[in-house]
Amino acid sequence: MGGKQRDKDDEAYGKPVKYDPSFRGPIKNRSCTDVICCVLFLLFILGYIVVGIVAWLYGDPRQVLYPRNSTGAYCGMGENKDKPYLLYFNIFSCILSTNIISVAENGLQCPTPQMVITSLQQELCPSFLLPSAPALGRCFPWTNVTLPELPGITNDTTIAQGISGLIDSLNARDISVKIFEDFAQSWYWILVALGVALVLSLLFILLLRLVAGPLVLVLILGVLGVLAYGMYYCWEEYRVLRDKGASISQLGFTTNLSAYQSVQETWLAALIVLAVLEAILLLVLIFLRQRIRIAIALLKEASKAVGQMMSTMFYPLVTFVLLLICIAYWAMTALYLATSGQPQYVLWASNISSPGCEKVSINTSCNPMDQPVNSSCPGLMCVFQGYSSKGLVQRSLFNLQIYGVLGLFWTLNWVLALGQCVLAGAFASFYWAFHKPQDIPTFPLISAFIRTLRYHTGSLAFGALILTLVQIARVILEYIDHKLRGVQNPVARCIMCCFKCCLWCLEKFIKFLNRNAYIMIAIYGKNFCVSAKNAFTLLMRNIVRVVVLDKVTDLLLFFGKLLVVGGVGVLSFFFFSGRIQGLGRDFKSPHLNYYWLPIMTSIVGAYVIASGFFSVFGMCVDTLFLCF
Repeated sequence: MGGKQRDKDDEAYGKPVKYDPSFRGPIKNRSCTDVICCVLFLLFILGYIVVGIVAWLYGDPRQVLYPRNSTGAYCGMGENKDKPYLLYFNIFSCILSTNIISVAENGLQCPTPQMVITSLQQELCPSFLLPSAPALGRCFPWTNVTLPELPGITNDTTIAQGISGLIDSLNARDISVKIFEDFAQSWYWILVALGVALVLSLLFILLLRLVAGPLVLVLILGVLGVLAYGMYYCWEEYRVLRDKGASISQLGFTTNLSAYQSVQETWLAALIVLAVLEAILLLVLIFLRQRIRIAIALLKEASKAVGQMMSTMFYPLVTFVLLLICIAYWAMTALYLATSGQPQYVLWASNISSPGCEKVSINTSCNPMDQPVNSSCPGLMCVFQGYSSKGLVQRSLFNLQIYGVLGLFWTLNWVLALGQCVLAGAFASFYWAFHKPQDIPTFPLISAFIRTLRYHTGSLAFGALILTLVQIARVILEYIDHKLRGVQNPVARCIMCCFKCCLWCLEKFIKFLNRNAYIMIAIYGKNFCVSAKNAFTLLMRNIVRVVVLDKVTDLLLFFGKLLVVGGVGVLSFFFFSGRIQGLGRDFKSPHLNYYWLPIMTSIVGAYVIASGFFSVFGMCVDTLFLCF
């Protein structure tokens, strides 16, 4: 009865593909798939390039990178090359020290003692005007410094107080200099640590063909042991609290969560949960032991495939470079679009009632490169007013930015899809090579790359577009949630949370389906919809094997990442902290200001390297499973 029911369930997802002895791996005679999507994607990329050209022509990133003074001149450029910081004057000090009679005779001026000017020729955030520190090209005032009385500067102590802020303002730069010095002294050893991470990741994958079975068994027994120890610990805590009579009825309701650790019901609940997990894991080991053996066999075969095609381990570098290009292009385009407004200058005079200024049209447009036409008006200047919001590009700025964001998501997802399909094609050629390594193509990775670009660009674009639309919907939902964060309506918050959860689940499902669809595309050369349907039905017919293989692989790769990152982190800590002695002068740790900096850099780099290597291995396991 059980076998008949299982056969009926399998037929609901289609009949299994019959064995074809003539099939020799990825089909070579294939045609282009999803041509319409390919054309749309290429047109979109062409439009994306046009947007970048328009942004390049009309944008001026100097508006963001360099500050501008009141006349519109850039700080740190041109005539102001030696003055990189925008200075804010202390208007309160100017007002307090104003002489009314002097203003009536000479105009409004702020007192500036000449003896301080001579000591600060470059005038980089001079503290005698306003204590400040340079940041982002501007002199930001300090809030915790008492200003000296400028008119009363009569002794060296006051002058020292006036210039002390200039010395203190270098503290922020001093930290960055120390960080740069640490990297300059430790970069070689950081590269050594990353090399160790690379070797450990590669050795772990290659050794899986020998130790996959025992390692999986040890990990599973380790999980069982941890759960058993947790049950024992919970029981001991529960027994002690039970003897003391500590009950939740005595505690009552409290917001102090740590207080619940002192009641017996908490440990009893934890004991029950751990016991249930222990029982489930034991039942899985008993009834699914055969499928666990299949998963271990696939892991061993995947290790052999990676060993035969070592070039696949370095393909994540290609993906990383392509992703970096996509992100850099979007960032530059967005920056140039945001600064596409043309600067506007107008005529301005400090006193329009002065003789000779009657005929001057104040606030009219002017060119700062030209001299004012009416030079008889004292103080007449062409000053910067703002940026123009008129023009076709400026009016379409929001739409162009949306186009750029859509292009960013689509291109990123397409690059990731390309990597998955290329690796799947390479590993499929290994699986279907009956006489290894003679039947394996000479350059399997390059062949798969060319084949994917030539025939399946449209299919990859189709799958990437579906995922992009879901991700854009999630971004919009997050934006709405951010805007409505102050709303206290519990119903609205619940609905928003449900929508976010549903879209998150949908994105995960589409990523999973796309990944397997790309594998089917690489093997059989069908279009995206047919490949997705075939992959889905194949997975549903073997859903138990899929779950077991996925969890066993996740457990194994998690242990591998833990081994690589933990090993590199421990070695880096003992080396850079100077705890490793007696290795000779060539292996002596450098003297560092912040020894944790190269340690954290090594750990992050090791995690990135391990993730890249193990992602290739995971793709190999999934490909071999669908081939199997």
